[in-house]
Amino acid sequence: MTDATGNTDTTGIAGATSASDTPGAEDRAGAPGASPVDPTGTLDEALERLHTAGPERNGWLSNHGPMAVEALVRHGQAPAVHRWLDHYSHKLEDMPAPATRVTTENWRTALGDPRRIADWTAYFERETAERPWQDVLTAWWPLLLPGIAAGATHPVIRVGHAVRTLLGGDASAPRITELAHGLGYWAARHQPLPALTSLAPAPTAAAALDAVQPVADQRGGIRDRLAQLTAFPVWPERFADDPDAAHVRLTELVRAATHRYATHGHGGPIMLVHAATAPNAVLRTLPALPRALWAPSLAAAWAASAAVTAAYSPAEAAPRTAAPSAPSADEIFARAAAHGDDHTIKFTDTALDVGDATALAAALRSIELNPPAL
Repeated sequence: MTDATGNTDTTGIAGATSASDTPGAEDRAGAPGASPVDPTGTLDEALERLHTAGPERNGWLSNHGPMAVEALVRHGQAPAVHRWLDHYSHKLEDMPAPATRVTTENWRTALGDPRRIADWTAYFERETAERPWQDVLTAWWPLLLPGIAAGATHPVIRVGHAVRTLLGGDASAPRITELAHGLGYWAARHQPLPALTSLAPAPTAAAALDAVQPVADQRGGIRDRLAQLTAFPVWPERFADDPDAAHVRLTELVRAATHRYATHGHGGPIMLVHAATAPNAVLRTLPALPRALWAPSLAAAWAASAAVTAAYSPAEAAPRTAAPSAPSADEIFARAAAHGDDHTIKFTDTALDVGDATALAAALRSIELNPPAL
């Protein structure tokens, strides 16, 4: 395999054995983005409940439970978590039966095989039990990035939520297991986008999203829609190797996609949230990665956001209307929690990361557009 610096690792997937041996590990220490420790213990309890379930139901619909409960706890809604899970539990299915053990010798043949979800999950549980979680993430991140749109981007979003908790400094067993489940899901569903040509460069992320061409046939599911992709606008015009510039551009992309939901979310109220939450998952993960991986992470995040935008953008934008009042961020998230829809909770979590008035209006729009679950 190839390590974070682009060199071939002839020792197999095992790679580095300690954080200090991992390329770029010194760049991650003290990185921003740490989340507060959950003093209630609710998150760990919820994750333990969820880890008996698989990452999907009905063959391909994603289990959003781990992502939603992490957002609920982070935003002060821990008392509501177990009640939310009780309502959500009918959407959970058992982890599929294992097939064949994934190893350092056979992982390439298992990559992108959804029948191997249990095998991949067990593999990453072993890996994270034997090595620091950041080493495992660093080794696998560049291998998984080309398949970022797999599973409708849910695997990378799940990884982003898991990393956010681990960056808070409390690397409890359930939180490390959650990272293993997210990585396992991503590896099993890994599927690159079709080969794409380049359209004219766009000056900003917002302009680039506006220039994305909707797919011709929006009647099918996301896999049918992604298969129709042919070209994306070039943005940024040059994917520079400057990690700080990549961080700035990725932050811009998350903001632009969140804002765009306020006027375009009606095209696919559930699915279009991922145009913002997927790149935000990448942004949340950057502090845990070597800086050498930040620029390629930006490129993959743009591809994911553009793909979702192409798949679900409506023909016309809706007028942007101001909220009748100006509720606080905490009040808006409390509304999302009471609403109960998992996608609404996760999108509101991202909108609060952006934090400006347009992002908060987009969060209110998601509460309006998506059916309540509680």
